[in-house]
Amino acid sequence: MEILQVQKLCKVYGSKETMVRALQDVSFSMKKAEFAAVIGESGSGKSTLFNCIGALDIPTSGSICLDGTDLFGMKEEQRTLFRRRKVGFIFQSFHLIEELNVEQNIIFPLLLDRQKPKKERLEELLELLGLADRRYHLPSQLSGGQKQRVAIGRALITRPMLLLADEPTGNLDSKNSQDVMDLLLKASRYYQQTVLMITHNMQLTTSADRVFRVRDGRLTDLGRMQG
Repeated sequence: MEILQVQKLCKVYGSKETMVRALQDVSFSMKKAEFAAVIGESGSGKSTLFNCIGALDIPTSGSICLDGTDLFGMKEEQRTLFRRRKVGFIFQSFHLIEELNVEQNIIFPLLLDRQKPKKERLEELLELLGLADRRYHLPSQLSGGQKQRVAIGRALITRPMLLLADEPTGNLDSKNSQDVMDLLLKASRYYQQTVLMITHNMQLTTSADRVFRVRDGRLTDLGRMQG
């Protein structure tokens, strides 16, 4: 079952002499619970692709369908609500709210959506993330690896169909990087979530089901990388 469908996606910035074609005719699809990694040099178009798929940026042309819904065929308010409920984001810089503790940071997306967190769901996530004994700690009291685990929990709490991770291990050492990768794989396998991860770490791509390369705004499916 295809969850994500990207068709002839183009994104152009500027015009005439200053025109930059950040994405050029990008097309691919992903199935439910599939884990894909996106590689490419800085400026290749990876982040633009990430932002368009996450409906954080509007493409110049083309279409993106998530669970059969055209992301850019709806009004902005509808798209914002759809994104909040269907897409989970993990960023390199964590983006935690410093005044909130671990538990509060994780459930924050639900509170934004005026939903009551399910206690059993939260407890399950805290155990999965290894944060049960840190639940009342503030971000300033956590290590980098622990902060990223909180960010992953925040992305998972809404049970999104699609999980987008932009360089989630960029600020971490090798052990914490592997721990984060293992958690993302669990999200894909255990929770049956589709995961699209941007990374510069080629070692992490060997665990992915598929690897995409973006170069000069064009995407190539490299298939599965060998370890």
